[in-house]
Amino acid sequence: MNFSESFQSSRHLVRFSPDGLFLASSSQHRVVIRDSSTLEIQHIHTCLDPVQDMEWSPDSSLLMCALYKRGIVQIWSMDQPEWNCKIDEGSSRLIGCYWSADSRHVLTMSDFHLRLTLWSLVNKTVSYIKYPKLTRGGLEFSPDGQYMALAERRECKDHISIFNTEKWSLLHHFPLDTKDLIGLSWSPNGSVICTWDSCLYYQLFLYSLDGRRIASYTPYSEPHHYSLGLRSVSWSPTGQFLAIGGYDQKLRLLNHMTWKTIAELDHPGIIESQVGVAIYREVEKQVGPVDPATLSLLTTSVFPVQSKYETQEPPVTLLSIKPDPTKANPKIGIKSISFSKDNSYFVSYNENVPTTLWIWSIKASLVALLIHINPIRDFQWDPIQSRLAICTNNGRLYLWSPAGVVSVVVPADPPIAIQKLQWHPSGRSIALIGSTHFSICFTDTASS
Repeated sequence: MNFSESFQSSRHLVRFSPDGLFLASSSQHRVVIRDSSTLEIQHIHTCLDPVQDMEWSPDSSLLMCALYKRGIVQIWSMDQPEWNCKIDEGSSRLIGCYWSADSRHVLTMSDFHLRLTLWSLVNKTVSYIKYPKLTRGGLEFSPDGQYMALAERRECKDHISIFNTEKWSLLHHFPLDTKDLIGLSWSPNGSVICTWDSCLYYQLFLYSLDGRRIASYTPYSEPHHYSLGLRSVSWSPTGQFLAIGGYDQKLRLLNHMTWKTIAELDHPGIIESQVGVAIYREVEKQVGPVDPATLSLLTTSVFPVQSKYETQEPPVTLLSIKPDPTKANPKIGIKSISFSKDNSYFVSYNENVPTTLWIWSIKASLVALLIHINPIRDFQWDPIQSRLAICTNNGRLYLWSPAGVVSVVVPADPPIAIQKLQWHPSGRSIALIGSTHFSICFTDTASS
């Protein structure tokens, strides 16, 4: 395992291209394109304003930079460095921008969700779509890129429009049963669209592409159950399972045949006797002199602190935080669920137990519990194998696999408090991203 030097970045804007050839990073106005293997600089571009968002086109030939303060989007080409494009939303304030699946169209969202604008990079035409509802979570392309699903709000009711992305024609438009749609997601095979309500309603609905309601789900039989609703939704890579995380700190698995619950997984604050569960707790030990006389003459701050995992036996009490009921969006419940790419494991994160990750087998049995000293900031699965990377806003990278778990110190100068992670598409390296700098960790995939 090798580490690169530190490079400047801002707003966590570090992105590998989908084909894995390039690495883009942004620091204020400047955008730097590097070779992802050697990290040699290929191109440097200067934007008109500090970059606030950045995204590669699906074919990796173009890089889009969003300058929301100015209401413009700048696009740079990898094949023709002298070519560039500027999209200006005009008097309508820009709040979101997206690539189409064909990499030759850009969609921009205006303020107050007044319209969604479709810009063609081929013939420079512009089209408008009215009544978009959400900036994030309400627009998604099918896995094959042939269709786009758009959430809309018309006459105080939720709708979905299905567009053909080849001709950008409207195929279907149908109303939803949701009261206040907050998200939608295509199934991996592109045959089902999952929609769910805001946190006030624990309701999930599944539709076919022609608008037929296939199934609906709510975990409570009472007609007036006053609990908060869904927090996170995730499909398994094969589409056989749909994982639902709720504010009630429970994760539920639905099967794709009957759309019924096959498992309901709790996240308790105290772990009682668990058979076959590996419980790892991070501990820190300061390395220094053992002679008390010598220790009294020195400050402990000059000695490095080593971190490692120690196995524990149940019962184990987890650090749990009580949310403030007077504030909106309470930090409670299953905030995130993620499946491994080989469909062998999935991981869940209960936000009111912020230092712990729960790793489950695809058979819905708890496999491992990772307890850290600091709250978890991000975790990402290796795109090739069952390997999970974790960061906790310090200078360490944590890696879990079925073989065990390790804590690795990142030798960066200046030191990087890692807040975000991004794997290379091949799994051979991972970007360790802090607030002002980032570093690349090159992993030995074969030995791992």
